[in-house]
Amino acid sequence: MTMFPGQLEDVTDTVARQAPEEVTAKVQGRSLWQLVWRRIRRSKVAMASLGVIILIILLAIFAPVLAGIEGQDPYTTHNDLIDTGVFTNGLPLPGYGRPSLSHWLGIEAVNGRDIFARIAYGARVSLTIAILATLVSVVLGTLLGAMAAYFGGWVDTLISRIMDLLLAFPQLLLLLTLTPILQDRLGNTFLGSGSTLPIVSLVVILGFFGWPYLARIVRGQVLSLREREFVEAARAIGASPRRIVVKQILPNVVAVVLVYATLAIPTNITAEAALSFLGVGVRDPTPSWGQMLNASQTSNWYQIYPWYMLVPGTCLLITVLAFNLLGDAVRDALDPRAGRS
Repeated sequence: MTMFPGQLEDVTDTVARQAPEEVTAKVQGRSLWQLVWRRIRRSKVAMASLGVIILIILLAIFAPVLAGIEGQDPYTTHNDLIDTGVFTNGLPLPGYGRPSLSHWLGIEAVNGRDIFARIAYGARVSLTIAILATLVSVVLGTLLGAMAAYFGGWVDTLISRIMDLLLAFPQLLLLLTLTPILQDRLGNTFLGSGSTLPIVSLVVILGFFGWPYLARIVRGQVLSLREREFVEAARAIGASPRRIVVKQILPNVVAVVLVYATLAIPTNITAEAALSFLGVGVRDPTPSWGQMLNASQTSNWYQIYPWYMLVPGTCLLITVLAFNLLGDAVRDALDPRAGRS
């Protein structure tokens, strides 16, 4: 189609007026977290793991509600079932040992406590200890690692030698040795000897021995960041060291801290289960997955009643696996060297 000069000018003017609006509508800037979430959403494994984690968190939060719907609680020993001959040599009969309408996951051997109620309340205990311990280690590791790298000198030497000392000892042996001692000391405080005591002691122990791993990573990141142009500019305008660390450096290590936190939570869940299994963590009658595994191997009940061990073991496996897979996905999404689609 042939256009006259006047028509061509009109079309050109129209395109010139519309182009900026169209470009603005089509090109939208995305923040780092929007890009991270976009990449995580594209991973089916990550989304499935996130869904499992949300279900476990909801199970822990609404444990009293769900146990109430079932009509059970984690502490009742159901002596009425024992007296009516439901148990044979300490083991429940098949109709009671397997899931049923009154006991969704069956009942425990010997005492007849409801397994579902103890699993739900045990999820609350395990997640509480793991999340709080991770929070303690993240705060200590981030602050101490940043201070060591930024200030240098004797501050760096002191913090680095403390990190080396804590990393040199076998962690499991230290946890086994110090947890009972800490519980004994805290038993003389307002915490007393109730169910809160082992939870607080495990949070303190796991959080304290977890910070050197993150501190070493943060220290390496801050060593490179403190020589960057934006930090030099902040020094030039008279910003205090505290403001530079808090406002300029720490926001640039958030990605590293987030990846560590997502991978530290399953580690702490496993550590809590291991300590409870070995008898120095959460103790009966407080519900805990590790304590339930410990009870299942008493008198080798698991050999003739494997369901007793299978349920808490499977819950522990699924939870740790979901957190690890999500942590891997977050790490890949935050990796600036990964290919972006």
